[in-house]
Amino acid sequence: MESAYEIFSDELGRELRARGLTIACAESCTGGLLTSTLTDIPGSSSYVMGSVVSYSNDVKSRILHVSEETLLLHGAVSEETAREMAEGVRQLMQTDIGVGITGIAGPDGGSAEKPVGLIYIAAADRTHTIVAKNNFSGTRLENKRAAVEKALSMIHDLIRSSL
Repeated sequence: MESAYEIFSDELGRELRARGLTIACAESCTGGLLTSTLTDIPGSSSYVMGSVVSYSNDVKSRILHVSEETLLLHGAVSEETAREMAEGVRQLMQTDIGVGITGIAGPDGGSAEKPVGLIYIAAADRTHTIVAKNNFSGTRLENKRAAVEKALSMIHDLIRSSL
């Protein structure tokens, strides 16, 4: 049986293809799950241009151009970092849409300030970027899947509202 996000990624893929839009992803805590979900759809090579799994701050800054200042002041798990990841991968891959996901999937790594399940997701097009702060409460895999489902929804909203 297909999951909700697999069904949603198929619908999103049809919409991206119909509008002639391209997308690229920058993923940290989801480790490429969003990109994998998008590419599960036949014909996705017409709209998925690439992906960067940026687990380390070095990759975030060197490849995606997340500023050192952002990482120092706000940390890897922040609204600012997610925003810069989405905008950076969109520019890097020369796509219509860029998505950035960063957070703490768990079960370890959280703190009182940034608990397990805190995941920021950003979606950027040429004119603006939307960012969502999420506090998921599942297992590591459940948190990753919830982040992918939320990202798919945000991409859909971005397409509908501004492109």
